[in-house]
Amino acid sequence: MIKTRKHLELLAPAKNADFGIEAINHGADAVYIGGPAFGARAKAPNTLEDIARLVKHARRFHAEIFVALNTIFHDNELEAAQKLTHQLYEIGVDALIIQDMGLLELDLPPIQLHASTQTDIRTVEKAAFLDQVGFSQIVLARELDLKTVKKIADATSANLEYFIHGALCVAFSGQCYISHAHTGRSANRGECSQECRLPFTLEDQKGRIIGKDKHYLSMKDNDQSANLRALIDAGVSSFKIEGRYKDLPYVKNATAHYRQLLDEILHDRPELAKSSHGNCTYTFNPQPEKTFNRSATDYFANGRQADIGAFDTPKFSGELLGKVTKVGKDFIEVETPTQLHNGDGVCFFDVHKELVGLRINTVDGKKLYPNEMPADIRNNTIVYRNRDHSFMRLLEKDSAQRKIRLNMRFFETSDGFGLEAIDETGINVTYLTHAEKQVAQTPDKAIHSLKENLSKLGSTDFVVNTIEIATTQTWFVPASIANALRREAIDGLQIARNKSYARPPRRMAAEPPAIYPEDTLTYLANVYNQKARQFYAKHGVNLIAKAYEANKELGEVPVMITKHCLRFSHGLCPKEAKGVIGVQGTVTAEPMTLISGNDRFTLKFDCKPCEMHVMGKIRKPVIQMGPPQTVQFFNKRP
Repeated sequence: MIKTRKHLELLAPAKNADFGIEAINHGADAVYIGGPAFGARAKAPNTLEDIARLVKHARRFHAEIFVALNTIFHDNELEAAQKLTHQLYEIGVDALIIQDMGLLELDLPPIQLHASTQTDIRTVEKAAFLDQVGFSQIVLARELDLKTVKKIADATSANLEYFIHGALCVAFSGQCYISHAHTGRSANRGECSQECRLPFTLEDQKGRIIGKDKHYLSMKDNDQSANLRALIDAGVSSFKIEGRYKDLPYVKNATAHYRQLLDEILHDRPELAKSSHGNCTYTFNPQPEKTFNRSATDYFANGRQADIGAFDTPKFSGELLGKVTKVGKDFIEVETPTQLHNGDGVCFFDVHKELVGLRINTVDGKKLYPNEMPADIRNNTIVYRNRDHSFMRLLEKDSAQRKIRLNMRFFETSDGFGLEAIDETGINVTYLTHAEKQVAQTPDKAIHSLKENLSKLGSTDFVVNTIEIATTQTWFVPASIANALRREAIDGLQIARNKSYARPPRRMAAEPPAIYPEDTLTYLANVYNQKARQFYAKHGVNLIAKAYEANKELGEVPVMITKHCLRFSHGLCPKEAKGVIGVQGTVTAEPMTLISGNDRFTLKFDCKPCEMHVMGKIRKPVIQMGPPQTVQFFNKRP
């Protein structure tokens, strides 16, 4: 019995098709992108024509394209959503990323389904249920530690997807309603207003100010670079980079960084394999700290950490340079070991604790001449660089090549010559040509010339690994014959590769239907339409509440549930402090209050599961959202 190698997938984001193409060129095994509508990033839609163009490029390397349809649906949107799933299947999309279980009750094409992070997968029981109802891949909650990931892997057979880089939502995905409560813009409908990135004042129960004008709900960015091997051992096979709103340099830089790290692991562990084809070379040295980030944390992968918040600013401050040693009329002098360049961007925190950015026109030793002198910079101000101009120039150009290695075997026939080309996966083609044979007068020169002509693969997707000359003697082979054989072999190999690609099949749900782990669902289950209600009823749920966006009867409830704890981050955690034990040994924690303008949010702490609940209620009036405007694209076909 042949043991199947475990395939690892590097999954990159794409704001649009061009970004997705570059992600593949820089090493992504798969790309996730928004469709014409119903994606959880409403400001990043794409037409069917553009997605088809991305699919075509991905096929060259047997990379996969996933489309996010991960909002919750109005009843009157289900027909359009169903139609869109068929259109996406027709243009070659490999999988749909979904949140709304109502879709599983529709007539869908035979396309793979991935459970979005919005489905809030943070227990073994929830993961096992989704594994049984037809999901081929499940996107685990960002908050999960390695031990829990391993337990889920042991209890499921679906591929496990884990966020390894990029922005962190402070709330459990799918469990944040503060945006809808305040603006009518629902995160579960793709319209998050990101109120978590605002500054707040924090008070204790007695009204004492613990901190003022801090971004207490803003997290540092995720970076699991050091945990990739541990994640593989825990059972993760898909490694996801966040960022469908991010710019192209970020996508290139982050994708190349993790491609190199995963390739090192693949080299060390032959039992693992890459899930797509080709190898990448770069014109730059990937450095994720040089494109947008809020500094790094591995979040809860190794348990609760003390320093996960980006409380000072939700913006990109960049790398620390040093302190200002002198302020001149049109320059600042900075003591730093870092080599700066004309065009660099630097920044500092002003007296109001706001991040102020400067563009440096000229660098003269330690003197930096900005395009405009700031009003309140002074000696000892700490300065950061958030744009390395020379690095960004590299990323703005063509910065990667992806090539598929192949072996060639040139041989003789009774009436001419032949060429066999075999790619790195074993796909092969052979082409023959009639030719008169002439013995080479200078054998070494003839062999060198033949190999040189066969190696001229130029802008194709291939690069020669080895060339075997399998002839009885050294023949003189004219360049025209060698070139014609090479062109035919490469064209034929690409056709053969396209034919060999098979989309992953849809996974069938278990029969009889799996039973959901709970028999009652609150608004936290995000049930927004009748089909979703039918789904859960079929799977044993008796009481099903309406989604927050449809439930006008709700008063003050948790509008955000998060593993991030402000008591812990301020050294006030009852579990960490001695002697703070309540009645009958139950751990308790006093509430706190977050204040933003006229808004006051009570923070309640559920210490048993280690969660913080941000309490709130819907403002009146709430703007009611209608169906997405991009439905008009549904009838377009590529």
